[in-house]
This record gives sequence, structure tokens and C-alpha cells, in this order.
Amino acid sequence: MSEKNRKIVWEELSPDDRMKYEIAEELGLLEKVKTDGWKALTAKETGRIGGMMTRRKRELGQ
Repeated sequence: MSEKNRKIVWEELSPDDRMKYEIAEELGLLEKVKTDGWKALTAKETGRIGGMMTRRKRELGQ
């Protein structure tokens, strides 16, 4: 089964991957990721997700 057609199984995801999917959903990018994969995101979209992940990790660490 191709990566695009796979179902997301929350139990199998690492905490970082869960956070990445949650942020993508908040930004309205989850459907794009589900249909076309992570490679379909622009550099701006990817950077936004990475920046938000870094901020959340920093907040959780404090």
C-alpha cells in the first residue's frame, strides 16, 4: 500500500509525529497531507509546522 493511501494509526506514531499531525490539522493542512503526502507541502508550510513544534516542545520542557 502506498504511503498516500495508508491510514493514520495514532498508537503507532511517535509523540513527535502525533504533534506534527495535530499542528497540520490546526493549520488546515491535514487533508493535503493525507491525499498528497508530506512532500506536497511548500517550504513555508513545512517551516511553519516545524516552528510550532519547536515552540510547543520548549513550552512542555519548562
